[in-house]
Amino acid sequence: MAKFQPPGFGQKQVETSLGTIAYYTQIGEPWTIVDSRPILVFLHNFGGGSSAYEWSKVYAAFAHSHQVIAPDLIGWGRSAHPERNYQVEDYLTTIGEFIPQVAQEPVTVVASSLTGAIAIRLAVQKPDMLRSLFLVCPSGFADFGEDAGRRIPLQIIGTPLLDKLIYAIGAMNEIAVRNFLEQFLFVDRDRLTHETVAAYLESAQQPNAEYSALAFLRGDLYFDLSLYIPQLALPTALLWGTEAQFTNVTLGRRLAALNPDAIQDFQVVPETGILPHLEQPGVVTALLSRWLQKFQTRAKRPSRDYSD
Repeated sequence: MAKFQPPGFGQKQVETSLGTIAYYTQIGEPWTIVDSRPILVFLHNFGGGSSAYEWSKVYAAFAHSHQVIAPDLIGWGRSAHPERNYQVEDYLTTIGEFIPQVAQEPVTVVASSLTGAIAIRLAVQKPDMLRSLFLVCPSGFADFGEDAGRRIPLQIIGTPLLDKLIYAIGAMNEIAVRNFLEQFLFVDRDRLTHETVAAYLESAQQPNAEYSALAFLRGDLYFDLSLYIPQLALPTALLWGTEAQFTNVTLGRRLAALNPDAIQDFQVVPETGILPHLEQPGVVTALLSRWLQKFQTRAKRPSRDYSD
């Protein structure tokens, strides 16, 4: 996935209990490398072909002021793809192992959709690891006890062999990937570039990529985010695409209302879906920049304690 990253960004890696996590960060010109800069960690969404590419149109704008860290999560992109029945605890564990290896101080996490919901759970578990959250359409897909909906019936996607066939047909060719992006992620298909399709296709074609994607489709990673938001103590901003499928703005406002002390900002981006940072990256960049300005003068937190 390195070829899809902005100029001056390169791939590095760290080890976790489930395997190698590849991540992208500044490695050379046009960026000046300063280790003391605050760290921004960008976590991509789940779904066939997902990877760190999802945030690549936003994070380069912060390379002059922050150290950018954009991983391919376990099971996605160029990271390890262990053959396993993925559970949400796998991501809580590996993200929790990843961040201390790339950051010496609390970080701001930028994340989307189900990964945004996982970031909230991580913030509840390990608040000293994080500084603040900037989340796009965060949802556990079972919020308030309601299933957000499936594109493929569970009895089909849960059938051995048939599930892998469905993945091969529906996610491992250019036509299928483009259709998926147009139908479910983008509101305006004219914003969908050939590069975006190519990046999603390359990630979807990685060996064993179907295991994580099918876990998401089956609902193995779903949970009720509304149970965790009241426990959130970190400053958090929520951003919502007005046309987000399955997890609409009404859901977002219900979630935000559960903890107005922590969720200090709620913004909508018109005429975008669940990935406004790919549809309207300039708008999302401006809103993230405004959020970060709130913390520029905030004193550093004391040394971390990552115990549960």
